[in-house]
Order: sequence, then C-alpha cells, then structure tokens
Amino acid sequence: MAARGAGAGTTATGGPATSFQRKAAAGSRLAAVPGTRPSVRHGQLLLSSGLPSLDGVLGGGLAVGTLLLIEEDKYGVYSNLLFKYFLAEGVVCGHDLFVASAMEPPDNILKKLPAPLLDDTHRNELREEVTPAKSEDFQDSMKIAWRYENLPKMEASPTTSTKFGHYYDISKTMSPELLQSIKWHSFYLPEELSLEPKLKMCNMNCGYANLLHSIQRVIYQEGFDGSHPQKKQKNILRIGIQSLGSLLWGDDICSSDTPEDIHSLTKFLYVLRGLLRKSLSACIITVPSHLIQNKAIMERVTNLSDMVVGLESFIGSERETNPLYKDYHGLLHVHQIPRLNSLICDVSDTKDLAFRLKRKQFTIERYKIINWNKCGHGFALYFSFYGGNIYVFSVFRRSTR
Repeated sequence: MAARGAGAGTTATGGPATSFQRKAAAGSRLAAVPGTRPSVRHGQLLLSSGLPSLDGVLGGGLAVGTLLLIEEDKYGVYSNLLFKYFLAEGVVCGHDLFVASAMEPPDNILKKLPAPLLDDTHRNELREEVTPAKSEDFQDSMKIAWRYENLPKMEASPTTSTKFGHYYDISKTMSPELLQSIKWHSFYLPEELSLEPKLKMCNMNCGYANLLHSIQRVIYQEGFDGSHPQKKQKNILRIGIQSLGSLLWGDDICSSDTPEDIHSLTKFLYVLRGLLRKSLSACIITVPSHLIQNKAIMERVTNLSDMVVGLESFIGSERETNPLYKDYHGLLHVHQIPRLNSLICDVSDTKDLAFRLKRKQFTIERYKIINWNKCGHGFALYFSFYGGNIYVFSVFRRSTR
C-alpha cells in the first residue's frame, strides 16, 4: 500500500510527476474563520447555535448571513436559554457579539451565560446526566417494543467525535475572564432613546430604527461587510435580539389586532436581512408570537426569516400533569428551514421533537412516550405514543398474586 501511494504523485527520482497543482476548494478559505465550517450540502459557511441537537435540526447549524427566529414559549423560560446558548457559543469561539434588548441590560445577559464544558472531566459528568437510568418497567416494555430500541437520538453525546459546537453547564455561569477575551456591543433601548435622537425612517418604529442604525454602524465600522478589511483575522458577528415585537420595543402588535404601525416589524426584518446577506454575521431573534393578535403579521414575519422554530412549553397546560409527558418539558416545532443554493430545504428526518431541561443541560430529542395502563380485571394495556400516533402492542393478563 505504501509503494502504491508513493507512485501516484511522484516519479522514480522523487520529484513531482506533473506540473498540475490542485486548486484549493472554494470553501477552504472560508473554513479558516474560527468557529465555523462549510456545509457539505450547500457550501455555505455554518456556525453553531450553541446547542448541537438544534444544529442537527437546522441542517448542520446556522448559515452565515441568515436569520433564526425563535417563537418564545409562554413564559419565555426556554427561549431565553436558546438565546444564551447562541451568545455563549460566540464567546467560546471568539466571535464578536451584538446584544440588543428592551427588557434587560445586555451586560446582565452576558453575566448569566452558561459555563462551557471544555475539559473531559466535566464532559463525562454531563454524559452521566444525559444517559437516563432505565427503570424496570421501561426495560420490560422495551422487550415488547423491540422495534424502538435502535432508534437514533437527536441529542448527540458529549463524547462524540465532532468538534463543531460546544456543550454548556446551565447550573454555572461563564467566568468573567472568558467574557473579557471577546469584543461585544450592546443596545439597551431605554438608554439609546435617552442618548440619541429618535429616528423615524420609512414609517418604522423609532426603537427599530435606532436598532437598525446601531447594527449597520457596527457592521460597517468593524469591517464585517468586507468594504473595509478587518485588521486581524476574519471574524463573525453574532447578533442577538431579545423579545422583538413586544410592548417594550414600543410596538403595539401584541396589544392590538389593528396596530398603528402594522408594517413596522416586517420592514425592520426586511432591511436587517439585507445587512446580514452582505456581511459575515448571523442573527437570532426571539419573538413573543403567542401575544401577537394579528396572525397575518406573524405569517409575514415568518416569511421574512430564514429559519423559524417554535417552543411550546407544558408550564400551565394540561400536559404538565399528564403522565404521558412526564419526561419532557415542552415541544419544539420547526416551521421553516432555509433553501440555500438548492431548490429544496435540508429537512430533518423527524418532525416530532421535544425538549427537556435537566440540572445541567437543555436537550432536544425526538419524543416517544411509553406507558402502562391498567384495563381492569387483572389485564394491562401497553401502548406507545410516538410521533403523534398511538400504537397498541399487547393486552394480556397480569398476575395478581
């Protein structure tokens, strides 16, 4: 095998067999940007959302120049976690951050970012938490539902060979030293409105106009648009906008069916996507979609986003006390996946996704609910709720001794 490999590209004297030199792949130059990798499907440069299981749902990660819209859960608990995962991944990868909020000062948000698991000791601890201990009933049930034993899981183990994306411990906060190693920009709406004159452009909300102006200024001044080359190695700008469209942003789409500025949010997204497309940046926005009265506005917001996922929390609903859903805290709905350099989108092999919040980790996986249910007279019915369907496996008499 060694002689075979040597003869393929060299002559007997050891020199090159031909003057032909293979050109580097188009994506190899892009792959030099830290914390990114080119997609094998469409060639776009990808960056991690901070949650490997979410990256798998989105087709490998977020493409540079795209917008991820997250429809908030009812109380905003889990959407804020995804928001922090995205920012934490940027800190670990050395990316620049732009954090915008009308509810909480951005510096407070950064202080609450989860701590990364960068050494094997902590990763092994997380693996022990990810692997649930099987109960006796579950082991017995899998003997009947043997067809489900080898189903693939959405959540990858912390010990996987992939080097794209990181894992985080939500029970701890990121060290201040790590935060000081990166450059970040903030936009806190109450402060911005008091310091700068209220901008009004294209019938757009003044809060949105100021935010758009700040994002544009950072992209142009820091050279993320390519017009002014960056002084150091090329880098990525991660933009995070929290609870856009809420009353705190001065928008009334959450309080009225016929808002005064009905097109204000959609105009903002239209201009923002134009800025993202021509810059080395990616954006994540959380929106309280459950509060938006006019559903036509939400449809336009969805169409103006590249990726849209929704979080449905079980808090305060009937499913919270339903034993069928005891292992999960909510459902993840994938509403839109981008079509990048292709006619079809990179769709995940499953649409039945659920999430759970553990002591140290937030995970996304395909949901499968298994339960024993007594039918009376010593009989038991075993059924599995999987993918929205109920499968009945067996009804048999159990010993009453």
